[in-house]
Amino acid sequence: MAEENTIKKPTTSHNFTHKYGDPWIWGIFIALMIISVIENYSASSVLVSSKGIFTPIIKHTAFLLVGVGITTFVARRDYYKPGFILLSVPVLSAFTVLTLVYVRFFGAIVNGARRAINIAGVSFQPAELAKVSIVTVLAYVLARNQEKNGLSNKGLLIAIVIVALYAAPMIQSGLTNCLLLGAICLTMILIGGSSLKKLAIVGLAVGFIMGMGWLVKSCGDDNDETLRNAEAAKTEQVDVASKEPVSEMEEVFGNNEKKANDGDVNRWAMRMDRVIKWWYNDSLVYWPIDDKNSQEMFSRMAQAHGGVVGVGVGGNREGARLPLAFSDYIYSIIIEETGLVGGIIVLVLYLSLLGRATIIVRKCKRAWPSLIIIGIASAITFQALFHMAINTGVFPVSGQPLPLISAGGTSVLVMSLAFGIMLSVSRTISIVNKSNKNKEEEPEIELPEGLDAENLTQITPKNVWK
Repeated sequence: MAEENTIKKPTTSHNFTHKYGDPWIWGIFIALMIISVIENYSASSVLVSSKGIFTPIIKHTAFLLVGVGITTFVARRDYYKPGFILLSVPVLSAFTVLTLVYVRFFGAIVNGARRAINIAGVSFQPAELAKVSIVTVLAYVLARNQEKNGLSNKGLLIAIVIVALYAAPMIQSGLTNCLLLGAICLTMILIGGSSLKKLAIVGLAVGFIMGMGWLVKSCGDDNDETLRNAEAAKTEQVDVASKEPVSEMEEVFGNNEKKANDGDVNRWAMRMDRVIKWWYNDSLVYWPIDDKNSQEMFSRMAQAHGGVVGVGVGGNREGARLPLAFSDYIYSIIIEETGLVGGIIVLVLYLSLLGRATIIVRKCKRAWPSLIIIGIASAITFQALFHMAINTGVFPVSGQPLPLISAGGTSVLVMSLAFGIMLSVSRTISIVNKSNKNKEEEPEIELPEGLDAENLTQITPKNVWK
């Protein structure tokens, strides 16, 4: 009788988790979607002027609804089933790498770089998919290469090769994406039981790969520029008097934003230009606003205008002037409308996702699910932090959407897939822990051979769900 009294009845929260996944993750997912609808409608002044009042928000809401369907469908799948593993690891990774390579050479040019594949009028950006794909494949590799004391050297080497394969096609068109992949990789290797020494080796290897890529690309750009200048000198005489006047800023910083013959911007020169201007960003206050600094200047104006509590939803002033206010700079509009308070709330939502994932990981028995959920949570949180850092001037200017809030079909759908995978893992773990908590026999979850390594970060061997 006493033993029966010790068995607690499952709460509504537990029942929800067993059916649909962790309610905290669902809550964060829904909160981000609500913010997305409100802020995208408010920040789409430029799109409204060309496409109509309701067209942009209807399109964005449609992507969000499809995203909800993807999240719900994936959340109901069992992460340990062979079919799930087949689709999420080899199929997804092969598709991602192939599309990245295709985009590198034949992709559509977006904002001065080859980033997308246009299919029936819909733009697909493989770099967004890579943020989830690399998590699943790294989780698989790290889980299969666990030793008694942590990650094996073989697993570490394979992880470095995987990161190189993903980063190589993106290193010219999206340096911040490469940095983001590196941060995700280091986090997963640390959670996977790697020593600080091995972690340092990975960091040096990633830095070496990026350094060599920069060196090779810089030499190629210099040679191309020399040939283009020589050809131009042979075919025409340049009238010095007819040259466009050079601005004061270009005299100080130079102008590295040159285009090749195919319209693709010289990305390396442009990045150096942005880094130099970012390093001396205080001087931007004294320069007239032009095409080169309009993003930084208008985003700072928006944040300054918002103050502590903001000007109110829909009352933004800079949405009509700030380039890409609905995507790459939507955080500035959020701060303008809701102030510092609203900006902190959005930040806390992403940090809470990572915190909740950490709690689930510490209750996981196996390395495979723990690596998946912490890897995806890290990818979403790091991307959000990158976006916020760029908007606030902590990082140089670059394009990085705010997960689930910024407009963009590929980003919304990929982030919905990411949340679905996290919910799938949390739901399955909850079912196992329910039997542990009620002192019942643990149901057997047969992981494929090699994926049953123990999670070295779990708090207790009983793996009790809380």
